Amino acid sequence: MKITRRRFMRDAALMGTAIAVSPTILVRKARASWAPGTIVHPNVNNLRVVGIEDKTMTRDLAPASSWARQDELVVKEAVWENIDKLACGLAETKNPGEAWKNIFIKPPRKSWSDTVVAIKTNNIGRQHTRSAVMSKICHTLVHRMGIKGRNIHIYDGCHGEDMASDTPFAGLPEGCHIQGKWGGTTLSTAVAGPWKKDGGDAECLNHLVNGSVDILVNVAMCKGHSKGFGGFTMTMKNHFGSFSPRPGHWFGAQDYLMAINQTREILGPMDSRTGNVLYPRQQLCLVDALWASECGPGCKASHQPNSLFMGVLSPIVDYQVATRFRDEKMGWAPGMKATGRMLTEFGYSERDLPAGGRIIEV
Repeated sequence: MKITRRRFMRDAALMGTAIAVSPTILVRKARASWAPGTIVHPNVNNLRVVGIEDKTMTRDLAPASSWARQDELVVKEAVWENIDKLACGLAETKNPGEAWKNIFIKPPRKSWSDTVVAIKTNNIGRQHTRSAVMSKICHTLVHRMGIKGRNIHIYDGCHGEDMASDTPFAGLPEGCHIQGKWGGTTLSTAVAGPWKKDGGDAECLNHLVNGSVDILVNVAMCKGHSKGFGGFTMTMKNHFGSFSPRPGHWFGAQDYLMAINQTREILGPMDSRTGNVLYPRQQLCLVDALWASECGPGCKASHQPNSLFMGVLSPIVDYQVATRFRDEKMGWAPGMKATGRMLTEFGYSERDLPAGGRIIEV
């Protein structure tokens, strides 16, 4: 069933009322059951993925450099300008302020100043997002939306223990927290099928299970992984760090990847009758491909594509970047069994994608 903006806002208001009456609504043990193909983000085309390549985002060519050296080479001004361009391309407007106000949606019955944001970053191995990318997202949240810096939390619940020392992101707004593991993935929550056929309980970040996070931003890398995950790790697998990664090393790992990315912890609270998302939690997915690699997840970067990608629905972002960028541009062919499921498990096929299935260049 298609969700109109009017229905979305009505359901969101009802959701806010329910939260006010019963704060436990987000932690109940009912199976998550998102209805595939239904709208998650009401203001942006869920199937739209935008990208940009710009060599001026770095000062010099150093493909296999360390994170610290990459951070020195990044031109912050160019990155910030291009992220604004991506936002405009995603929201289909020429005005960055209007674009960001379409992308970020205030939670029901809360002010922007009280809104809590979690930013999931990938802290495993040697490839991590660069300060200019992270600081642009944080400054946008603070200065465009009015969110307090103290309410922004950067985390990796699995590999984040050394984040503050390994990636001391420069230029963040005052008060932003580099949380590291942020307590880790310790709270049990229900995950539906296809994992274990009919679902089961998995360990997740407490702040996502208890509903204290209003907005989730997914800032992923562009690097390789096993063919069981499509041969890459980007925005979907980035949540092996929002959920425990342990089931991802067992039989059914591919099912687990699909299932956790359809939960209320990631997508947002849902109508238990229809499976419709009432309020989107994960509101932005960004792939930092300033540097990238075919290998992974722990290796150094091997290439410097000077590229960034953005969308709102994680599996669509990963499918498009895997097939159109990693495969067609870089020559890193994905495993299509897992990659294809990123469309089919979420209710889509290639013919549903806009622009003939291309990444929309801005």
